[in-house]
Amino acid sequence: MNWTLEVVIVPVSDVDRAKAFYAERLGFAVDHDTKVGDDVHIVQLTPPGSGCSIVVGKGLTDMAPGSLRGLQLVVSDLHAARARLVERGVEVSEIQVLGENPNPEPDPLDNVGFVFFNDPDGNGWAVQQISARG
Repeated sequence: MNWTLEVVIVPVSDVDRAKAFYAERLGFAVDHDTKVGDDVHIVQLTPPGSGCSIVVGKGLTDMAPGSLRGLQLVVSDLHAARARLVERGVEVSEIQVLGENPNPEPDPLDNVGFVFFNDPDGNGWAVQQISARG
């Protein structure tokens, strides 16, 4: 039996600002934007190629906006991903190498190369390079 992670709720203070950040700056697809009265607003967004989506909204969680840390995206080319984030206006860290890569071929950044950024509320994201999965 597979247990797939499908959705992660990201706590935000301003749904429209979060939707614009994730869709326009990060390039996530807007799967749906649903208002259920004045107290509930749900926006689901999915990173390109991902099987897991995020949900931002109003009336969804009691987590404080900006309190989520450790969300992680994986890309095959960290240099290209960082360049895209920078050109879209995302404040992103320089590439950092965390740990020692036991298999530095074909790329020494595989598994150990990361960049970090926050959304407008301060929710913390990492982007890791993994160019091939074994």
